[in-house]
Amino acid sequence: MNLLFLLIGLTFLIIGAEAVIRGSVSVGKKLNVSLFVIGIVIVAGGTSLPELASSISAVISGHSNLALGAVVGSNIANLILIMASTTLLVPISNINKNQINQASLNIFLAIVLILMGILSISFNYFFGLVAVLSLSIIMFFQFKKSDHNIDDVDEKASYSLFVSTVFIILGIVLLIYGSSLFVSSAINIATYLNIPESIVGISIVAFGTSLPELVVGIMSALKRRIDFALGNILGSNIYNVLGVLGISSFFGDFKMPISLVTQDLIFMLFVTLLILIVMLFMRRIGRSYGILGILLYISYIFYIYN
Repeated sequence: MNLLFLLIGLTFLIIGAEAVIRGSVSVGKKLNVSLFVIGIVIVAGGTSLPELASSISAVISGHSNLALGAVVGSNIANLILIMASTTLLVPISNINKNQINQASLNIFLAIVLILMGILSISFNYFFGLVAVLSLSIIMFFQFKKSDHNIDDVDEKASYSLFVSTVFIILGIVLLIYGSSLFVSSAINIATYLNIPESIVGISIVAFGTSLPELVVGIMSALKRRIDFALGNILGSNIYNVLGVLGISSFFGDFKMPISLVTQDLIFMLFVTLLILIVMLFMRRIGRSYGILGILLYISYIFYIYN
């Protein structure tokens, strides 16, 4: 039965990703904006919902370190596991200024988190207000200053704005439910087979909340909608810091533990800098980065669990 649920979860993930991509392509055409902007503004927020739900629950239950760890871990997975998996299938070429700006913003947010940890600054109601307001402004200007290059959204299938929105919402719901069903079923199967808990954590739970972004990235690559995948990855990281931590801080005050600063956040800053350097000097993210990214992620996970 667990195997059946596992397959159902995977099916929901694939159908959800397909619906999100179809709806987003159509919305891009209707609103006259690029897929990168649609990915970073709309879809990234939706695929960050699992992190938001788990972080709010963690803060309310007094386990704020879990919320911080989930955000940092998700961002790391986005930058190397998901980016690498996507570029292994289809390299990201013709990097533009807007994409470089979003990578730079990821670096700025990583530095902010590191400083908050070092200076022991609390995530509180004031931080939440500033973070959510900043997120709203950033996303507004993404639409406002979009290059309106819709060549990448030229596709025969076109729907009304209402139908396109329904596709996106339904797709996000399927992605979230599918990822939850997939992970829980995989854990049950592993337990039944007496696989050690540490191995289960490394292979299944570690990237569970990033499954929506992963499937969207892979499906986007297969459909040659690579700008959409890049927007979703970079946008998800922005939503995680400003949206997830910002909203979570309304439910209780908490601080960044110094252990997270000296290990995970430094690594997150490193891989973000690595991506920005590749984008600046090569103007593309190729398969070589894909191989390097996956090796980095595997090494990071084994380092954490050993």
